[in-house]
Amino acid sequence: MPRASAAEAAATAARVLGAAEKRFITQGFGAASVDDIAADAGVTRGAVYHHYDSKPGLFLAVVQRMQQQVADAVVAAAGDATPADSLRLGSHAFLDAITTGGHARVLLADAPSALGWDVWRRTDAEASAVHLREALLAAGVAADAVEATTALLSGAMNEAALWLSERPGDASARASAHAALDRLLDAFVG
Repeated sequence: MPRASAAEAAATAARVLGAAEKRFITQGFGAASVDDIAADAGVTRGAVYHHYDSKPGLFLAVVQRMQQQVADAVVAAAGDATPADSLRLGSHAFLDAITTGGHARVLLADAPSALGWDVWRRTDAEASAVHLREALLAAGVAADAVEATTALLSGAMNEAALWLSERPGDASARASAHAALDRLLDAFVG
């Protein structure tokens, strides 16, 4: 049988990743099966394992893609504003992005247990947390306090996202979460 071209292989990997993302959002890591993901992508189970060495490896790829989507939304929202405004805009964009399209379930509910705490923390640190740390430094948070402040704000925003994900479509809850986030940010950058 002829080997697939690099473009065909990349397209297959992308289809598998997209199918996996949908399954992980709707079913969660534990209930999503590789067989169902393969069927959704129109490939064999072997093709899934060819591109992603294991179900956790496939899940990690989904997590990394979603983390990047959230980080991209943060960077886009922060724009070229003043450092304090960039921090504020990026933080609000994070809360909106992570509570859209099933991101909270995958990134905050399933990922810590499916990947393990250390891997989850590393993927977070490589995506959104790095932008939060940079924004805090630029907004004037002292270098000796930036790590603790990053952890505190990241944790607070993650908890707010989980709280919001339990209240889908509740505009009042969303407004309340954003108002609370503003008060928290005021404590650090005024």
